[in-house]
Amino acid sequence: MTLKGKTALVTGSTSGIGLGIAQALAAAGADILLNGFGDPAPALAAITRHGVKALHHPADLAHVDQIEQMFAMAEQAFGGVDILVNNAGIQHVAPVEQFPVEAWDKIIALNLSAVFHGSRLALPGMRARGWGRIVNIASVHGLVGSTGKAAYVAAKHGVVGLTKVIGLETATSNVTCNAICPGWVLTPLVQKQIDERVANGEDPLQAQQALLAEKQPSQAFVTPGQLGELVVFLCSEAASQVRGAAWNVDGGWLAQ
Repeated sequence: MTLKGKTALVTGSTSGIGLGIAQALAAAGADILLNGFGDPAPALAAITRHGVKALHHPADLAHVDQIEQMFAMAEQAFGGVDILVNNAGIQHVAPVEQFPVEAWDKIIALNLSAVFHGSRLALPGMRARGWGRIVNIASVHGLVGSTGKAAYVAAKHGVVGLTKVIGLETATSNVTCNAICPGWVLTPLVQKQIDERVANGEDPLQAQQALLAEKQPSQAFVTPGQLGELVVFLCSEAASQVRGAAWNVDGGWLAQ
């Protein structure tokens, strides 16, 4: 398939899962608007090698005005957003009674509210052009819980619910909305949990395998490239009747 002539906005895409998804979309021909903190030059270079146009916007998605500025840039530079991938996310681990209020508020703002704001800004243009794809990168934690992750689990469950609502509201159009729910992916968020185990005396390899063994029967990490290919599929005509789905890619996590 080709996505030539389409523009994709991928949040949190200067590294990790987001960059893997952006590269897969670029390989399929889509122009890309990257978003994220840090030096965007390496990510931009990884995208433009596919012969597509790529720009970067540094919006902090915890702030609605910055999300609106990012969409205004997309409209001016590309004529709008055809594919929106809501990927950006943060994590904090603590028991509920010890969970910092400011951490709760920021996680909900970035992991859930930003998905709503991006979607509400993208949908009018998608409807007007008669085609669109919204793909929300939720998590297996949008389908099951884990201790210590109250805000993350609550936000990701919210993303799955929001996905269903948008899927229903666009059901008779050529716009679709779906969620992907990855298990363990070796991202900076997951590496931090491995590093905490190492700090407590575990061998690095053993720490990685122990983390996988707790939840993921395949004993292997999901890769950003695999998630990127699934996003490309969800943009295809073959996936035009996949609507409001929460597609787990979790190495068997939920099969237990």
